[in-house]
Amino acid sequence: MPPLRPQPRFPEPDSHPFWEATKRHELTYQSCSSCKQPIFYPRRHCPNCGSIESTWRASKGLGTVYTFSVIMQSRHPAFRELGPYAVGYVDLDEGFRIMTNIVGIADPTKDIRCGMRVKVRWEDQGDGEVSLPLFEPA
Repeated sequence: MPPLRPQPRFPEPDSHPFWEATKRHELTYQSCSSCKQPIFYPRRHCPNCGSIESTWRASKGLGTVYTFSVIMQSRHPAFRELGPYAVGYVDLDEGFRIMTNIVGIADPTKDIRCGMRVKVRWEDQGDGEVSLPLFEPA
């Protein structure tokens, strides 16, 4: 089994509901109760209006590649054997942006483009403490 990717350090009160949802393969985000703007990454307040009232919602996990970069070499044990891999920002249809890996492609130097439609794919980590949302071509 390959080494685990870096993990969040628990307890993490702001993002705890997000990580709990990943165990069920649900991609969640917050929505501000005051201004209705999506909030992502998880936090205690709305970055748009400052409200501390929000609700958690489930994303359908569909989006578009905003931008990406291909990592050609990594010395971290969890990534060393991957060869070239892509890290990108994906704009989800619900209106928030997530940094993630773009996976499920033959060659990340040729098979990804900005504007490409993608969908969430889950990578379970270790003992089921979290599952990571990665994205692949839709």
